[in-house]
Amino acid sequence: MSTPSSFGTHHEQVVFCHDEASGLRAIIALYSTALGPGLGGTRFFPYASESDALADVLNLSQGMAYKNALAGLDLGGGKAVIIGDPRTDKSEALLRAYGRFVQTLAGRYFTACDVGTFSTDMDVIARECDYVTGRTVEHGGAGDSSVLTAFGVYQGMRASAQFTWGDTSLAGKRVGIAGVGKVGRHLTAHLVQEDARVVVTDIDPAAVARLVEQYPGLEVAGSTEELIAADLDVYAPCALGGALNETSVESLTARVVAGAANNQLAHDGVGKLVADRGIVYAPDYCVNSGGVIQVADELDPSGFSFDRAKARATGIFDTTLAVLERAASEGITTAEAADRQAEQRIREIGRLAQIRLP
Repeated sequence: MSTPSSFGTHHEQVVFCHDEASGLRAIIALYSTALGPGLGGTRFFPYASESDALADVLNLSQGMAYKNALAGLDLGGGKAVIIGDPRTDKSEALLRAYGRFVQTLAGRYFTACDVGTFSTDMDVIARECDYVTGRTVEHGGAGDSSVLTAFGVYQGMRASAQFTWGDTSLAGKRVGIAGVGKVGRHLTAHLVQEDARVVVTDIDPAAVARLVEQYPGLEVAGSTEELIAADLDVYAPCALGGALNETSVESLTARVVAGAANNQLAHDGVGKLVADRGIVYAPDYCVNSGGVIQVADELDPSGFSFDRAKARATGIFDTTLAVLERAASEGITTAEAADRQAEQRIREIGRLAQIRLP
């Protein structure tokens, strides 16, 4: 694999942050601020190398730009990674040092939770920084953003059902969920409530056991590979990225893929493979944007409102349906249609900054 450029691909700004005393090594990437300040989470992860960390933050920040644009938010795309093991390397000093680096960007970047960071960490970062979202409810924040992430995926799944079967109902449909952590757990609740037949799997047996105890009617697959090959109507990848590759697409029986995982396509060519097999893929950053909608609502001058954020996340249904219909009408993959829709909004709304205001 070639070494990624520190300039990224069309990125506006990439910042390397180092505080030797606390052990902080972080990278903040801003892909675009055409629609507003970049918003994206901070990932705390034990990357094998700085090159791997850079590649991840560049990809994630571009994905956030597209996600925020498609969600109709007046926010650009940014992301940050902290290199290290959050179980052993995370400390108050490190998080506060990181917050001071975010503060130096003077509002060009707003951070939030991601893999390895939590709302309580955002409260610590906020002691040094004004540009933090995803804080605890006690501090006026949105709390657990997985609630609306799952709700948005559910809306995207309903839109995909409408496009595929002419009916939004998922009752009786067999839905396979790979990964039943926070988002997968909430998504299961929505589907069970609608009388879908749900099959789950997770690398953590305890997570599956807890869910089965709560919903005894669930089916359990022994592995993701077993789940993919099962007789499904809908497949929902809710764990790691790269869930759709040549092998998994060949094994997949589901007519619809709609899940919460980021970067589900292992590479761009997989989108064509999915389409050629007649599978409807709801682009991940389209359907999983409920979480960023939830934390973005913290930036409203009136303060956070869950009801307002949920109402906005309901719009994921219409956005998903529009992307699927655009792909069909233009003869392109759904991933390409989502990208075009996001790029169109960035271009059309971003150019308004050329109109000078007094």
